[in-house]
Amino acid sequence: MADDDKENCVRMTRAATKRKAAMAAATIDEERINKKKRVVLGELPNLCNIKKPRRKATKVITTKQKNPVSIPTLANTNLDIDTRSDDPQMCAPYVTSIFEYLRQLEGKAKSRPLIDYIDKIQKDVTSSMRGVLVDWLVEVAEEYKLLSETLYLAVSYIDRFLSLKTVNRQRLQLLGVASMLIASKYEEITPPNVNDFCYITDHTYTKQEIVKMEADILLALEFELGNPTSNTFLRRFTRVAQEDFQMSPLQMEFLCSYLSELSMLDYNSLKFLPSIVAASAVFLARFIIRPKQHPWQNVMLEEYTKYKAGDLKECVRMIHDLYLSRKGGALQAIREKYKQHKFKCVATMPVSPELPLTVFEDVNI
Repeated sequence: MADDDKENCVRMTRAATKRKAAMAAATIDEERINKKKRVVLGELPNLCNIKKPRRKATKVITTKQKNPVSIPTLANTNLDIDTRSDDPQMCAPYVTSIFEYLRQLEGKAKSRPLIDYIDKIQKDVTSSMRGVLVDWLVEVAEEYKLLSETLYLAVSYIDRFLSLKTVNRQRLQLLGVASMLIASKYEEITPPNVNDFCYITDHTYTKQEIVKMEADILLALEFELGNPTSNTFLRRFTRVAQEDFQMSPLQMEFLCSYLSELSMLDYNSLKFLPSIVAASAVFLARFIIRPKQHPWQNVMLEEYTKYKAGDLKECVRMIHDLYLSRKGGALQAIREKYKQHKFKCVATMPVSPELPLTVFEDVNI
């Protein structure tokens, strides 16, 4: 066989191999997409008239601790819990400077939505519709196994965009999927693609519509995408909250995450800074686990969060009502998510139906 013929045979074999690999990859991608659940929000209902669940007195935990733990102070904690961490993601050498910067950033106007944008900006969108959208996005995040921070960022983009531009209810779901697409690109290693988001809405919107909305969001937000969320602060606050609790750290982390995610359902939570929401989630989690102990008894909590117990009163009560389904009771995605065993079933933990005023009093250590 001539050299030219051999070379042509090799080229044809390589081309056939490449075509075969491309077809196999396309088949796998199609199978992955077809396995996803599709959801059409359609005409978003107004949930203002939904009958609220009756308040049920929940059993109060009254078990006394047999071996109370001594209260840690800043003097006996080996300097800083961050410097004692072996986790490189905690950035021990400069964690203090990072969180000082984040506290400054969270208060800037560009990072914050208007707390009354539904009254001032929107004409066709209600707080109930926003809650339905957030609840659905939780299911989308679960379906595609997205990080918690991706969900928080997506909700943040939605609120900031709605503070700037008027959106009708038919395009609210489009805003939601485009915001999650942006958040996924920002946060995930392998984000879902545009076709995935078309499919998850049962092709209610085209690929071109999602890309156009993505561009509109980016321009409206002026590409300011890295704003801190309550999840940003939660990890560090949770580490401090575990210092005097002899229990599974995962239970505390999951309970704090559950309470923080519940806050996203309530439009009124926008008036609170992300760090306040994170601190309030930790406060209520400690109360749920040990109702007989003052939640802020650990002096490090005030030192690290920069909030006194009284500063958290309004936000804690809001999350407490959400936990008892006094608010957003019809929105079940987050509640069902944290009833799973992989999250230690923290959504089923009992809590007192009322918060004593004494828990918000400052503790003199």
